[in-house]
Amino acid sequence: MTDQMPPAFDSAAPAKPWIRLGLKPSWWWLVPLAGSLAVGALVVGMAMAHVIDDDMEFGPGTIKANQSRAIAMAARLVFREVDQHKWTANDPFFTPSGWLDNMPNFQQGIVAATSRFARAMGDVSDSGQGPAIELERAAGLLKYPGNVWKFDPSTSWAPTASSEKQYRNAARNLVEYNDRPAEAERSAESLRALVSALGQDLAAASAVIDLHLAEGHSALFDTNADDVFYMTKGKVYAYALLLREIGWDHAQVLTAREQAAQWRQMVDSLKAAAALDPAMVLNGAPDGLLVPSHLTAQGFYLLRARAQLTDIAEQLDR
Repeated sequence: MTDQMPPAFDSAAPAKPWIRLGLKPSWWWLVPLAGSLAVGALVVGMAMAHVIDDDMEFGPGTIKANQSRAIAMAARLVFREVDQHKWTANDPFFTPSGWLDNMPNFQQGIVAATSRFARAMGDVSDSGQGPAIELERAAGLLKYPGNVWKFDPSTSWAPTASSEKQYRNAARNLVEYNDRPAEAERSAESLRALVSALGQDLAAASAVIDLHLAEGHSALFDTNADDVFYMTKGKVYAYALLLREIGWDHAQVLTAREQAAQWRQMVDSLKAAAALDPAMVLNGAPDGLLVPSHLTAQGFYLLRARAQLTDIAEQLDR
């Protein structure tokens, strides 16, 4: 008689009925539902975080006697992007804003223009003993990379200064400089130097657009066109506001040199470039009807503003 293993010790236990029949347990439908909810929450979070603030009515706030409206504007722009709208270029991937693309480029364009302005103001304020320390610090802090979070694994796993912390300190330096009792230099020579420096940065921004167009990317599937567009949009938006306030700071000089009307036209050109707001950035032909080239349109206004700045600088040099 053959010994048989008791049923309790049979290693080949019968499969569960729903497995034998190839059926899924009743809770499996929750898996795609949970995935859909996660994607939906991500999209909603991205939409709530996304802000392209190109308000042309944004002002420098309350200005005291002898203060620079342009410097007050620069500080207020940085505070707005860092504190009010929240800095997004360094947000980690596990946050909804970490998946944004256009807003981070727009914000970094604003900071890049503000950094160049602070450096140019520092050069103008140099009376032979070096630029004002607050302006020098602000320009340096604003050149800090915009994608540094609280940790930067590329350098160290230890906590590090985030981008927004550095930019906030830069804005405070601008405020400190503007609170000085000494009156800022507002001569034709200083204005010409300032205009020339900012004009060079506009020329560099135009060159970036030209280079991208010359590379011959696909009209519909150019994934970098929006990066160039919104980085440039942030720059020209900041310059439109900064140069508007520089005009107010040097109103007497512009009136004396009969350049006030030309100055307003130049600012209007920058405003037109910053106001471009396509639903989707396309890199088509310059004369395209169905697939236009938004970079070409942006570059046109940018070059016009650059030419107007050059003319103003030449008039101030006479």
